[in-house]
Amino acid sequence: MIDYSEKIIGIVRAPSAEEAVELAHALIDAGIKNLELTMTIPDSFSVVEKFAGTSGVTVGLGTVLHVSDVERAKSAGAEFIVAPSMSAEVIKECKRLGLYSMPGVATATEVANALAAGADALKLFPASTYGASHLKSLRDPFPGNTWVATGGVTESTVGEWIKAGVNAFGLGGPLTSGGVGEVAGRVKAFQQAISRASL
Repeated sequence: MIDYSEKIIGIVRAPSAEEAVELAHALIDAGIKNLELTMTIPDSFSVVEKFAGTSGVTVGLGTVLHVSDVERAKSAGAEFIVAPSMSAEVIKECKRLGLYSMPGVATATEVANALAAGADALKLFPASTYGASHLKSLRDPFPGNTWVATGGVTESTVGEWIKAGVNAFGLGGPLTSGGVGEVAGRVKAFQQAISRASL
């Protein structure tokens, strides 16, 4: 299942399956252990299938909005499902199929509804819009849950998120927007920032 030890879920969004495959390989080579391949990638299920079962890597499907896509993700070998929003139907389908569910939430009502439906982790999205103090306020009435901050996280804000109690970061553009050649350096920079903030 998702390895939270390094606090990073590498997210791949790309305009083509070929570019997605290149970025995914680069993330894995840089040491990323959790790989989220998004539905916005053309032929995303085949890309998931290509990386499913990779030794030491947990592969999931992101940007999942419809129940029908959960079963296709399972068939392709995905182990976890990430959504930008809170859909009780999607969460329940994940649970029915034995998949790890991480819906996007931003309010106390969404958190309560996600947990009632069986969510395994909660993705604060978009994280930068709400900020670390918002996460801390949400955690107080809902203790003991796993939180992933996604959207707009930077190396300089990692520390405040960790202080607020985040378990991991969903990082897409911050790792991949510079192209394949910059992935390793960006991953290392975030790993170092997280290590410093975790001391």
